[in-house]
Amino acid sequence: MFGNTENNDIQVLNRFTTCDIADGLLNTQCKLKDGGFFPNLQQWSKSKKYNTKSVAGKAYTVLFATKDDPRPSINYIDTVPDDSILIIGMILDLQTIHSPYTTYTQAMYGGLMSTRAQYLGANGTVVFGRIRDVEEHRELGHPVWSYALGSCAPKEVLKPVAVEVDLEILKSDNSIGIIKNGDYVICDEHGMASIPSSYDLNHLIRYIDKSIEADNLVSQDIKEGKPAKQAQKERRAVLEKYR
Repeated sequence: MFGNTENNDIQVLNRFTTCDIADGLLNTQCKLKDGGFFPNLQQWSKSKKYNTKSVAGKAYTVLFATKDDPRPSINYIDTVPDDSILIIGMILDLQTIHSPYTTYTQAMYGGLMSTRAQYLGANGTVVFGRIRDVEEHRELGHPVWSYALGSCAPKEVLKPVAVEVDLEILKSDNSIGIIKNGDYVICDEHGMASIPSSYDLNHLIRYIDKSIEADNLVSQDIKEGKPAKQAQKERRAVLEKYR
């Protein structure tokens, strides 16, 4: 389980969208060109645990490989931490830049897995592959994201082989995004953004809060007739000292 400080951070991050996070990671000293965004994920169910549009948590990473991988199959679902986001990926050789972004049609995750993850206190699940049992996730109120849907269980072709490891995610531009166990992740209808664990979270939160304030004023100015470029330049000038 996470400590009180980490739980408080998660509560704060729940206030933000993935767009807010991406803006912060792009415009502060972190300068992530992709804003920490992982593309092509679809949201299939929403949270009953948090009455927010987004869901945040610390990544609990799980790696899948082919059935013939020499590593033994492991049980990952009974060790999911409270307030985590379960992140399931597969080895790089099984990924593709073309939809549905994996080479297998089997679903890697289903309703029983969400039932257990929710019982253990997980905030959501992200699967870089296919899932099944959509109605079960929705009835549970456990938020789930994935690339696509499937109907067949994975046991004849895929198996979980490791937890709490770095996940390599092939992106549409052929770049590789890394999700580390313990990274903060935020998910909403846009998909998922990841905050590197090495980054100063307090600095990022401070910038995002000020950025939202500035953009609310920009929106107000535009509604009153001011040109967008002028409003952005004037209202966002204050952000320089928070970068």
